[in-house]
Formats: sequence, structure tokens, C-alpha cells
Amino acid sequence: MSHSSRRGVLKLTAGLALGGAFALTGCGRSDDAAAGSGTAAPVDASPATGTVTVWAAQGDADALDKVIKPFRTANPEVTVKVTLIPNAEYYTKLQSAIAAGKGPDVAQFFPESQSQFLDPAILRPVPDGLVDKSDFFESLWAAGVAGNVAYTVPWYAYTYALVYRADLAKKAGVKAPATWDETVPFLKALQGAGAGHGLGADIGWDIFNGQDAAMYAWQAGGSLLSSGGKWTLDSPAMVDALRYNASFFTSGTADTSGPTFLDAQPYFVSGKTAMMITGPWVVGQLDTAAKKEGWTAAHVATAPLPAGASGSTSFSAGGSWGVLAGDGDADASWKLVRYLAKPSTQVAQFKAYSSLPAVISAWDDPAIADQPLLDAFLTQLKNTRAFPQVSTWQQVATRLGKEMEAVAKGKESAAKAAANVQAYAVSLGTGAK
Repeated sequence: MSHSSRRGVLKLTAGLALGGAFALTGCGRSDDAAAGSGTAAPVDASPATGTVTVWAAQGDADALDKVIKPFRTANPEVTVKVTLIPNAEYYTKLQSAIAAGKGPDVAQFFPESQSQFLDPAILRPVPDGLVDKSDFFESLWAAGVAGNVAYTVPWYAYTYALVYRADLAKKAGVKAPATWDETVPFLKALQGAGAGHGLGADIGWDIFNGQDAAMYAWQAGGSLLSSGGKWTLDSPAMVDALRYNASFFTSGTADTSGPTFLDAQPYFVSGKTAMMITGPWVVGQLDTAAKKEGWTAAHVATAPLPAGASGSTSFSAGGSWGVLAGDGDADASWKLVRYLAKPSTQVAQFKAYSSLPAVISAWDDPAIADQPLLDAFLTQLKNTRAFPQVSTWQQVATRLGKEMEAVAKGKESAAKAAANVQAYAVSLGTGAK
């Protein structure tokens, strides 16, 4: 997969909205408000006509013109104009265009960082009957819902799982850890089989670490927001999460000095590390990192994340589509979005760019089903939660990452770090209406 700078892309898409051209008020919602549906008029089956302008971020959308070619053929009276924008500029350009009343008809969003756009003044509600929300991974659909109204339709999906050196695990006689308690012993066994460190941990101490802590807190039975929309970051579950993350470093199975993000794969293929907690794009990149075709198949395995007291839970992320409010051609726009949500279209997108489908049934296609290293990611995507759909989550997650560093380096207790994050989050609020 060619997501060579995915972490940088994610950092930008997750954080840029904070410094956008104008402030968008996020709509608070609790985790159980995911049932939303649209209120717009149904979209019929007649051919689309008119012109649809589409904005998307470079990356997964690079293959969009190729993927929608059948849509153009089936709808000869429609013109689709796709504009690709560099990831580093995408949300700021989109926000500026919306503020000026010059936005596109259809825009790409990112489920992990789209909450500030979920507003009827910005996006049209998804029309009733356009798609069946049960076709998608539940948390991806939930990430587009605010005030019980759905504003986006999922396009591609990813989550985190374990990617580890199967050859070293076999040499050590150990299986992938199924629980938190088994994780450090597994990593030590990989070291005993020759790895420098068991885990190539993320040492950016930024929003991505904060996302990891959220994931671990869910695994420990916690939540980030109460049902009433209040921050709950100083819970026993968050304290457990911070201790769990720190245990990788204090046990000597991970190193606070590296690898950096760009070094993660070279370290892994060389044996300096032997496990990563990462996304599915890595699977397609390791042969390149190893400079040897077939290296991955011979050396690598994947597994769902180890379960905490409340099970194995990860976060959902990916790409989604929304239709902007305004004077654009909503009928043709929604017909394009409906096409992009079809299982066959999402399989075509996978074949063109390796973007994994947000539609569950598309994973049955042999192009995906016959790749065993992706199985763990499918299992994990069925056990995911959406990050809080509030406008301040990115700032809170970034602060959480900094607090995780202090705990991992023994400069702060987990309880103190959780209290610090809670105080910071309360001072920010949620941006909820």
C-alpha cells in the first residue's frame, strides 16, 4: 500500500481543523446517539444529471476518477469534477471555501476528525433510504451522526491491530497475546528470540498516543464522555490505560527513544523491534521495507488487540463523504455518494488503492478475503468505537499524549496524569451546543 506518510496525513487531518479559517461549533453527542438517519427527500433511481463538484484529499482519492468511471458511463448526462487537495491543506481550504460560500457539492471527510462539520448549516442530512446504515461498521456510521441525524456516509475504513514477527514468535514458542496480562510476557519472549525490543512503540507523544490511550481506556471498561456529555478522563479505566501503556517501557520491552514513525518499519524488518500496534496499510509496505518480495508472507502475522477487562476494542477511522448545504445539485450529489457506498465500488477502490471497505459485505470479495493478514483487521473493525464527536477532542487527545509521555518516563503517576487531562478537558469544554 502506498500510504507512505499515513501518520503525517492523519496528524494533519486530525489537527488542522483546530486552526481553520473560522470556528465551527461542534455538536455534542453521547456514544449511544449513533442511530441517526436523514430527514431529506428520498433519492430515486433515475440517472443523475447536471454537474457535481467533488473535493477530496490526496491519497486514497488519487484513484477516484478511475473508480467512478462506471458511474459516469451509467449516467451520461452528469459531469463529475474531482479536485484533489494536498492533505496538509485539505481541511483549512475546505473550511475557507465553506465560509466564503464557495464549497464543493461533495466533500471527503475523516470519521476520526469530522465532528466540527456535523451541522445542518454545513452539511445536508443523509436522505432516508439512500443507504442502509447496518451495511457499514457501526462505529464508522456513528462518527457521522450528531443530534440523531446522519451527515456522512462511510467510504473506506481502518483500525489498529497487532502486526508481529511470526518467525520470532514461533522460535520462542508463543502465540499472540489475547489479554493485557499476556502482552509484556509475549514481548519479552520475542526479545528472547532475538528482537532488540519487543514493541516498536509510538514515541511521538501527540494526538496519536492520545488515541491509543482512548483505545486502552475502552478496553478497560471506561468511556471518554458520560452519557450526559461530560468528560470522564480521570476514571479508574483511564488510570489503568495509562499504566498499561507505560508498562511497555518500564518492562524494557519498548524504548522511549525510538523508533520514530519513519523508522518503525525498518526497525521491524531488521529485528530491532518485533511488534507494532498499527493500521492495515503496513501489511502492504513491509516487502518494500525489507527490499524482498515475499518477506511479509514468510515473517509476519496479525492479531486483534489484546483484551483488557472489558474486551478488545479499537477505534474506527477512514474516509467518508458528505454533501454540503447550499445551492448545489443535491440529487446528483447523493447519487454519486450512493454509488461510492456500493460494495462493488468499495472493492474497486481497494483494488485501485488498497483502501479497505467501510461496507462489511465487501470484505467477502476474494480480493480481500484471500489475504489472511487482513483478517485481524476485519475482526477488530467489528469491535471499534468512535472518538467523541466534539470539537475539542483533538486538543484533549494531544494533551493526553503528552501526559502519557510523563507516565512512561516515570515523571508522573498515572492517576496524576488522568487528573491533569480531566482538568484540561473540563477547561476546554466540548464545544457542544
